[in-house]
Amino acid sequence: MAASSSSPSLPQITILLLLISAATTAFPTRSHRSRRVASHNYKDALTKSLIFFEGQRSGKLPPNQRITWRKNSGLTDGAAMKVDLVGGYYDAGDNIKFGFPMAFTTTMLSWSVLEFGGLMKGELGNAKDAIRWGTDYLLKATAEPGVIYVQVGDATKDHACWERPEDMDTPRTVIKIDRNTPGTEVAAETAAALAAASLVFRKTDRTYSKLLLKRAISVFEFADKYRGSYSNGLKKFVCPYYCSYSGYQDELLWGAAWLQKATRSPKYLNYIQANGQTLGADETDNTFGWDNKHAGARILLSKAFLVQKLQSLHDYKGHADNFICSLIPGAPFSQSEYTPGGLLFKMDDSNMQYVTSASFLLVTYAKYLTQARKVVNCGGSIVTPKRLRAIAKKQVDYLLGDNPLKMSYMVGYGPRYPQRIHHRGSSLPSISSHPAKIACGDGFSIMHSEIPNPNVLIGAVVGGPDEHDHFPDVRSDYFQSEPATYINAPLVGALSYLAHSFGQL
Repeated sequence: MAASSSSPSLPQITILLLLISAATTAFPTRSHRSRRVASHNYKDALTKSLIFFEGQRSGKLPPNQRITWRKNSGLTDGAAMKVDLVGGYYDAGDNIKFGFPMAFTTTMLSWSVLEFGGLMKGELGNAKDAIRWGTDYLLKATAEPGVIYVQVGDATKDHACWERPEDMDTPRTVIKIDRNTPGTEVAAETAAALAAASLVFRKTDRTYSKLLLKRAISVFEFADKYRGSYSNGLKKFVCPYYCSYSGYQDELLWGAAWLQKATRSPKYLNYIQANGQTLGADETDNTFGWDNKHAGARILLSKAFLVQKLQSLHDYKGHADNFICSLIPGAPFSQSEYTPGGLLFKMDDSNMQYVTSASFLLVTYAKYLTQARKVVNCGGSIVTPKRLRAIAKKQVDYLLGDNPLKMSYMVGYGPRYPQRIHHRGSSLPSISSHPAKIACGDGFSIMHSEIPNPNVLIGAVVGGPDEHDHFPDVRSDYFQSEPATYINAPLVGALSYLAHSFGQL
């Protein structure tokens, strides 16, 4: 093409190049600037947070299993009731499969992928594998209409042993709910998990996605029709382990919110509008975890208003703001306590689960607010999405080692992390190093010892320090030293966001 008569001369080009160079130096690219200030390798932490789920697998392990000291276990689960309940996850450091926290874990892994899966790059496949390990089991547990199998194993007898899952010889008692023994909490949470996961697989496995959604619809219908707390009818089996203290109203709102998102059916929108208040939409219970879903439901439903412009859900922006304001240090409605080192502190027992879930909700709500160009109003004090992300980052950074003890609370991340976690498989010699069976009570001598765990449960996030930032690293202290699937699940989303925003993904 012939040169234009208005082409710049050589001196002009030189000046332009110098100006561009100066501008680039003065305003470095976001990823370049971010890489300089990232205090942690969030990508490495994300990878490890997902590897952890492989260490919690029950059933027949696949050939690509990365935590290789774990072997097959629970291969006859459900046989006593003539039902296949092989698979799923052990919730924490014991060998029981509790359906309630397992379903919540699956919901939160799915939400993490739905919000931040586009940023996960190579970890997206591992995240989907972690979800599918949960949903495959939940499909088995809900295969019989009007029945949901909600637990495998006798928790009291299991806790009287300290043995590897591969050696289990305690009763694999099967616990179910049905119309005569309802369990609305666990049924509605299971519906939420199936609905959320159906969205994860919608583009990549349409048949599986349709199966998940169809099952979610029928399970939610069952949860809503036969109302009753599973802690009442099944008290001797599920309490004190996973008693429902918040009631089942929060799960009904949460389940309906996920079904509304997955189906876009007016049926669920109408249900939420008609029942939202009686199900506690505007309650001020500001703890989000396996037991209480109100805060999560508020944030999720606020997206429908903020991003999808569903005006009928306008109130959920206010409800969501109230929760967020409760977390902001120094804000007019702040209800949260922080340790001297800056960690959100909700309770002694497994506090880190509230840290990870709050961090996830902060970065997720910040995303919705940014898309809608809105802010949070805390009694006249304006809080921006940037501030929400900064608070979440500070919590995750504390977890990864920016704390008074300079200890990472994620096993295998950083130079210093817990060595004696409350976890049977991690603390006892592996099958490879000790093929002989370790009987029920024989493991307690190791459990009570100060020997570091021989098997590293990579990515496991433990319960964490106390309100004074102290952490003794004692195996018998399950409040502080036990990992759990529902601690890690929300962290996956928060780490994905941070790894991307600092140019690591």
